[in-house]
Amino acid sequence: MVVAVAGMVLVAGLVLDGGNALAARSRAIGIAEEAARSACQQLDLAAYRAGGVLRLDPPAAEHAARTYLATAGATGTVTVTAENVTVTATLTTSPQLLDVIGIAPFPVTGTGAARPAAPD
Repeated sequence: MVVAVAGMVLVAGLVLDGGNALAARSRAIGIAEEAARSACQQLDLAAYRAGGVLRLDPPAAEHAARTYLATAGATGTVTVTAENVTVTATLTTSPQLLDVIGIAPFPVTGTGAARPAAPD
């Protein structure tokens, strides 16, 4: 009976904590995508007005993405070129049931990318 109850608790822990990890990964992807979109709002307006060239202002775009990550409570990496932004967001998730058997909090990551669009 003890082994059966321990097995059921383990299965319940895998379901609950696995679901929480998947939800955290989904949240990390959403944060990364939003950070990339936020960065893509930082256009080089002088180049656009002068010749219609649509490109990013890389320092401003990186700053916007990092600010979004920090505001959302995530860490991560930001890669900016003149044409696109790629953001990887990292969150830490803590097991609720499996911590009893020694599973420690672990990081989950999500990646998002965006390209600038012409302003209206």
